[in-house]
Amino acid sequence: MRHALAGHGASRGSALGRARVRQPHALEVAETRIAPEAVEAELGRLHVAIDAVRAEMRNMRDRLHGALAHEVGEFLDLHTLLLEDPELLQGLDDLVRRDLYGADYALRLQRDRLAAVFQGMDDAYFRSRVEDIDHVVGRIHAMLHRRDADLRGVAGEILVTDSIAPSELSQLQAQGVLAVVTAAGSALSHSAILARSLHLPLVVGAPQALQQVNDGDVLVVDGATGEIIVEPDAHDLRVYRARLREEKRERKQLHRLRREPSRTLDGVDIKLWANAESREDVTGAHALGAAGVGLYRTEFLFLQRSELPDEEEQFRAYRDVVLAMTGRTVTIRTMDIGADKADRTGLAQADEPNPALGLRGVRLSLARMDVFRTQLRAMLRASGYGPLRVLVPMVSGREEVLAVSALVREVAAELRAEGREVAEHVPVGAMIEVPAAAIALSGFIDDVDFVSIGTNDLTQYLLAADRGNDALGELYSPLHPALARLLQSVIRTARARGKPVAVCGEMAGDPALTPMLLALGLEEFSLHPGMLLEVRQAIRAQDLGALRAAAPSLLRCRDRAAMERWLRRHARPAH
Repeated sequence: MRHALAGHGASRGSALGRARVRQPHALEVAETRIAPEAVEAELGRLHVAIDAVRAEMRNMRDRLHGALAHEVGEFLDLHTLLLEDPELLQGLDDLVRRDLYGADYALRLQRDRLAAVFQGMDDAYFRSRVEDIDHVVGRIHAMLHRRDADLRGVAGEILVTDSIAPSELSQLQAQGVLAVVTAAGSALSHSAILARSLHLPLVVGAPQALQQVNDGDVLVVDGATGEIIVEPDAHDLRVYRARLREEKRERKQLHRLRREPSRTLDGVDIKLWANAESREDVTGAHALGAAGVGLYRTEFLFLQRSELPDEEEQFRAYRDVVLAMTGRTVTIRTMDIGADKADRTGLAQADEPNPALGLRGVRLSLARMDVFRTQLRAMLRASGYGPLRVLVPMVSGREEVLAVSALVREVAAELRAEGREVAEHVPVGAMIEVPAAAIALSGFIDDVDFVSIGTNDLTQYLLAADRGNDALGELYSPLHPALARLLQSVIRTARARGKPVAVCGEMAGDPALTPMLLALGLEEFSLHPGMLLEVRQAIRAQDLGALRAAAPSLLRCRDRAAMERWLRRHARPAH
């Protein structure tokens, strides 16, 4: 019988297909004991399964490229860390060897122990990691029985589940899954961001779906509105086909924008940079007419390896990006590595109680000057091949900016003395993602050449809300009035001193937020290449003068609902 369910649209797009229901992660196994003489064989079976999951993670990591390497890789790295956690491994061994439990039941007990520890922590970041434990343990359990970890999708299906990890999304899409519906989740989660990059329809926050949808039911899913129709009737199918025609028309229209300028209705050109991590990203950015690379992540050179990359390896990577952009500026971010990443080199501090607030970004760079100097040497050598800027992450204040700038000058002089070509001036910029830096920017704006606002971290630090924690999905929002006022302050401070300022967080790639950022004074966006045309389309539909005139009313908004009303009132639909 036809009925409708409501969720939250997290990734636009429509889908019609058969439902496949995956019940919440749970390891329901009976208590089993083994004979003492079977211990070694049972441990061997368990270790083989763990090693196989590690290999599976490595293979998946090696197949990733571009934006997927960043979004999916971050979670694969975290799962790899869990697989190497001595607490998990030793606990499993003890349960089998000492207590004579079978491997399946030992997994169940150890999962429950670790989950209880994480759930009892004060820090929201660690409480939200229980889901990762479930994913890892589920993979090991599946490997014990030589079956797939419930990840295989069938072409034409719509997955209905409790939650979805980023590492699952790309795999499911490649298998032909048409859309995903989750009971939990947030439109601002890593999975939602990745789904938008993949153009995979996603509806989150639909708990009724697990209760009211059965395997084989036909569903119509609207990833924009969050509507789910179970067993659609003739009218629903007509509406679905009309929506598909409209989406096809929109895609054609977007394709025509590849060579068009990012210019508002009143003739103001807006600069669109691309975020990148690979040659594929850079190639895409170039083809879509990006002004340059506004954020090139360097962490991929450091993670999932046991030794640090040397100067020559880094130099070749940075040089190739510069050459690929054929004269357009490339902004390379210095390493942003912390204890939450799968760092096997010993570079990051192990066992930090709160990695998000720990020794990461520029803090780690200045603590490991030998490693930082090597990276800067590679970057400055690459500057001889085309325009390059250095972006410093996690800046808290002026002292860090001065220290980095002094080191850049020292390294440049050193390279020139060696007879190497270095650009006459390599701009150094600060990434504003710590509220203290945003508030104190006027005190060091003259010490930097440009500013880039990392809205992902700035939002979560400002609101004390982890964006990966589904329970805080309503609190973590780019439409909080405090964030708008802080963004306006940063943009105004930078522009008053003639310093370029861009937003490089996820807000820049959301066309629904484009009018708000333009009203706040932003004229440079740095975003995922896959969203570049949609944001260009949104820019071309706006009257910048009218938006700037409406900025005071935006800044007077007192809550999220008021900001949403402002957007509806002032945003012009793209044509």
